[in-house]
Amino acid sequence: MKTTNFAIALVSVSLLLFGCSTPPTKQQSGAGVGAALGAALGYGLGKGHHNKELAIALGAILGYVAGDYVGAQMDEKDRLIAAQNLNYSLELNPDGTTSAWRNPNSGNSGFSFPNNTSIMADGTPCREFTATIRVGGEQRQGYGTACRQPDGTWKII
Repeated sequence: MKTTNFAIALVSVSLLLFGCSTPPTKQQSGAGVGAALGAALGYGLGKGHHNKELAIALGAILGYVAGDYVGAQMDEKDRLIAAQNLNYSLELNPDGTTSAWRNPNSGNSGFSFPNNTSIMADGTPCREFTATIRVGGEQRQGYGTACRQPDGTWKII
């Protein structure tokens, strides 16, 4: 009977999380999968223990939190697009000119622009830059300096 109740609760939570008419975000999907995996782990670890329901509930909560956090992070494609955008900005943009990027799969986006260009004593061009990313509705901004390497790539120093 308890196994049936567990299955019903798991299906109910899944429908609650994924039953909307719009597709879930990566963060929502991560939270839902994390909750389901955490509940399953709690069920497995709590077998034969008198507090099995508590183990399942704690597993679901911890799984939800972990999945939500992981789902909100930039994925590999986001990092690749952001890096390509920064490289393009450093290579081609005049100071103060912004280059924007957006990953249509994740919805994450950002922009970068060089602030100041200088030439080192050895003739190496260096550029100060600002880069901003938006992930899961949160915006973060960073600053740095990159110098062109002999092979033509830019290295953040």
